[in-house]
Order: sequence, then C-alpha cells, then structure tokens
Amino acid sequence: MASPLAKIGILSIGDMGVGIAKLLVANGFSVATNCSDRSSDTVERAKNARVEILESDEDLASACSVILSVVPPRDAAATAQRIADALALAGPSGRRRSEDEPLYFADLNAVAPSTVKNIAALIEKSRAPVRFVDGCILGGPPAAKSGSSSSSSDTAWGKEWSVPSMPTSGPHKLSDIPGYGETLFRVLNMRHIGPSIGAASGLKMCFASTSKGFTALAIQSFTTAHRLGVLDDLRREMRERQPQHLAAVERSVVGMPPKAYRWVREMEEIALTFEEEGGFAPDTFLGAAGVYRAVAEDTVLGEEKTGRRKRGLDIDDVAAAMAAAMAEGLERKGKKNEFDGTPKEKPNAIGHGRRSSGAAPPRRCIPPGPHSSGSSMS
Repeated sequence: MASPLAKIGILSIGDMGVGIAKLLVANGFSVATNCSDRSSDTVERAKNARVEILESDEDLASACSVILSVVPPRDAAATAQRIADALALAGPSGRRRSEDEPLYFADLNAVAPSTVKNIAALIEKSRAPVRFVDGCILGGPPAAKSGSSSSSSDTAWGKEWSVPSMPTSGPHKLSDIPGYGETLFRVLNMRHIGPSIGAASGLKMCFASTSKGFTALAIQSFTTAHRLGVLDDLRREMRERQPQHLAAVERSVVGMPPKAYRWVREMEEIALTFEEEGGFAPDTFLGAAGVYRAVAEDTVLGEEKTGRRKRGLDIDDVAAAMAAAMAEGLERKGKKNEFDGTPKEKPNAIGHGRRSSGAAPPRRCIPPGPHSSGSSMS
C-alpha cells in the first residue's frame, strides 16, 4: 500500500476525476480536492468517493504531493494558473515546498502540444519547486469491474478495475517520486513515452481524432438521413454491409450528448495540433467542433447529464433532436436572407470553421478559462 503521507490532489471531481479518485482510494492513497464555487453535485461526488474537501487551492498545493489536472480542455490553462498562483502561498499548515520534496503537477487534459507547452511554462514560472508532467487519458473513467469489490490491494488492482491508459511524457514522471511513485505510476496505468513535453498530449489528439471525429461525422450523417426520411434505410444498409461499424456508430452517438460541450474545445485543439504539427488546414476539426457546439447549445441534448439521461438514449432520438435544431436554424437563416435581400445560400447549418466564444486560443497563446466541475472523457 502507498504511504499515508501520499495525498493526491485532483482537480476536478467530474466523471473522470471521481473515477480516478475511487481507484486511488481503493489502492491506499488519500485524495483531496478543492470544491469551492463548485456545484452541489460535485461536492456530493467527492464525499461519496471519500475525497477530502479542502477550502482553497493554497490548501491543496500545501497538503498534496501530486496534483492531477483532469478538467475540460477549455479550463486546462486556467486550472494550471490557479495552482501556479497557489504555489506562491502557503495554506494554514504553513507548508513550503523544498527542492527535496517538490510538487508534481500532471496535466492529463485533452489539449494540443503547443497548449500543454504553454501550460508547463505557467507552472514552471512559479517560484516554488514543482515538476511538470505532460499526460493524457485514453479510455473511459476507472471503474471497479462487475462483481468485484471497490477495495482492492495495489497488487491486484489490474484484475479488480477497468482502468484507462495514461501515457505521460516530459523530463519528469510520477515514478520518479521516492517511496510511492512506482506504485502510483502503476495504479494509474501510466506509460512514459518520451522526454518531450507535448508528446503525450499529441498522442491524445491523434487518438481522439479517430474516435470523436468519427462521432461528429456520424452525427451529421444520421441527422441528415433523418431529415431526408431515409434513416431506417441507412441503418438497414449498414446492418447488412457494415454491422460492426453500425454498432460503433450507435454506441458513440448515444454516449455523446453529456460530453458535447467539452468536445467543442477538444476538436479545436485537434485542429490546432494537425495544423501546427501535421501541416493540415484546420477546417475538418473546426467543423467537428461546430457539430458538437450545435449539440451543446442548440438542442435539448445539451442539457443531458451523465447518470441522469432523459433524451438521446437511442440514435433515433439523437437524430430527431438534431434534425429539429437544424430545421430551426435553416428557417432562421432563410428569414434573414429574405429580410435583408441577400442571395439564398446553400444550407451549411453546422461546422462553419468558426471558433466558439472561449474557444481555442490563437497560436501559442492561452487565455484564462472559467472554472468547471466536469472532466473530459478521453
């Protein structure tokens, strides 16, 4: 078991964060968070997961040996800035960091390599000893496997838990921490893939593009098929010719609504990655961001919460909700054109290649973002 002195901070306790917290607690670590200005749902999640709730970021930075940042991509920079500011202060314990006992800050968020490099710079500008780790999460939240106890030893966690992969990169890794570092690294299913900050985040961008990008295409396809009256025919043809593909589409589209608001920025970060690192135009994934923005802002699906689903429980309802929103958008657009006398444009209701408010930053620049209690699914 880990040393009782190994307290791990998590910001914040959303779906992914609470899964990680439960995994760590089950393996002997103590976990803390700061829930100030958070929703009652977040506070309740933290309490149910046996997470210690501290009053401030300063308390968190003082009390914890490691802080894991697991927030929506739009909040990654702001969260890092909060901790950088907190490191300049001491909590009520008066604890100050020493070079022999630095704080490890692991950014596990879905952001572009250039974004995470700027986040690392924010952290490293603090005058307190801190070690930055670039990381990512590939897969769903940790969960105790069916039929198993949520309390397992660190030697049996792999058999008791379903845990996502958490690749890391950079000059530091959590396994470097004396005493419990190797255990923490193993419990979190980490794998260090290289010495460069940006490698792990880049891997996440490439991985997510093939899954969430695919889901954005499927949303457009099934919504358009619904509006054309050929949704059943599309499903029938796919069932006969691409049954595994259809099953993947249905799983991804039905699971998407509660996460759409987070995926807007993630698609923008992928667009930034592919432009800066791959040399591609950003249009494809800015369009995908537009799809998720439409889900989150223009439909009832944007009100869905994980664990309390009411709409979009099957692909027909997702397509119907999206089609209704698209119809309203096209009608408004037609009325505007009629009023101002502009020529009627071909419909292009979603995915214009525009960034949202609070959207992805200009090249090599990170704006502060608002607090958010959620965490992105990988």
